[in-house]
Amino acid sequence: MKTTDPTTKNIFLTDDDPDDCLLFSEALQEIFGPEHAKLTITNDGVKLMQTLEEKVPPAPEVIFLDLNMPRKNGFECLDEIRRDPKLKNIPVVIFSTSSNNDIVNRTYQQGANYYICKPQSYTLLKRTIQTVLSFDLSQLAQQPLREKFVINVA
Repeated sequence: MKTTDPTTKNIFLTDDDPDDCLLFSEALQEIFGPEHAKLTITNDGVKLMQTLEEKVPPAPEVIFLDLNMPRKNGFECLDEIRRDPKLKNIPVVIFSTSSNNDIVNRTYQQGANYYICKPQSYTLLKRTIQTVLSFDLSQLAQQPLREKFVINVA
């Protein structure tokens, strides 16, 4: 029986846009290959919270979380994650189309670890995913200063 490879990255993505999910999945596979990245995708916040309840432990290395979703939005999920003793230490990277400063500030105050405005090209998406996943776990798990909270990859 094969054991899980400790170098495999366990990533969650919650986004209601199927095209964004597909592009994210393809970019992740191109970066790490299918043997080094396991991606769990949920399409809304209710499903994310159910999946976390069923699958943790082990906790994902990071959750990429969209904000505008049906049934339960990203703000509600982030709040629940930060209040749950079993989930509160999981790094959460907001993955949103919005660059509104009030929204960015709100997610920072709610305890998100980083904020990404969805890149406008596949190349930038790959670079952004690569940047986030190149952080060591201690860097990813700690919230940075506010001025370093938004990740912009050019």
